[in-house]
Amino acid sequence: MRRILHTVRTWITRAPGTYLWLAALFVTTVALHHMSPEFEKQFLLQRSTNIHELSTNPVRVLIASAFWIDSGSWLPYALLYTLFHAPAEHWLGTPRWLAVAALAHIGATLISEGVLGWAIHHGHAPQSALNTLDVGVSYALAGVVAVLTYRVPRPWHLPYLAVVVIFFGTPLFTSRSFTDLGHFAAVLIGLACYPLTRGRRPRQNLDKNTNNGVRTPS
Repeated sequence: MRRILHTVRTWITRAPGTYLWLAALFVTTVALHHMSPEFEKQFLLQRSTNIHELSTNPVRVLIASAFWIDSGSWLPYALLYTLFHAPAEHWLGTPRWLAVAALAHIGATLISEGVLGWAIHHGHAPQSALNTLDVGVSYALAGVVAVLTYRVPRPWHLPYLAVVVIFFGTPLFTSRSFTDLGHFAAVLIGLACYPLTRGRRPRQNLDKNTNNGVRTPS
């Protein structure tokens, strides 16, 4: 039991950004559960990266939207952050991991909302789409999932990449929503972050003889 607790503690402390972000999401999710449905909708709209808010408060909503989820369930994110964000932070280090997540979140948001704005301007989408609810952390997650392609050992990196592309690319041909475009854009941004992965050595204070830097006591 002590060995397991030590491993869990080490895993978490080596990914401080991941678990601080996850803790913040837990707090905001609990807060949402104490709001009425009407108030929750208006509250999230003010923190949404839709065209209206981006045109008036771009920096504020780009930051704020990354700390709220509208699914109402926090546990799936705890699992996904542990499976993808934490290993990426262990590998890249906090600054580079955060750069990948931020680039995917901001870049995919601007691309998807830009395409939506074009669609509204040319009559392919209703004017009401200017105020679409768009909060969450899925673009950042998609970018990090993609950049982990460069961490997967050969030859398994190609099947991993294929699964990622199929998973995020298929909705472009089925539901074809602007969020689907955003997710695929985030994947491309994550793959374009290859320069951030070059020359990565085991982080200081991590065990160089293990894959994830975690050594359990003997």
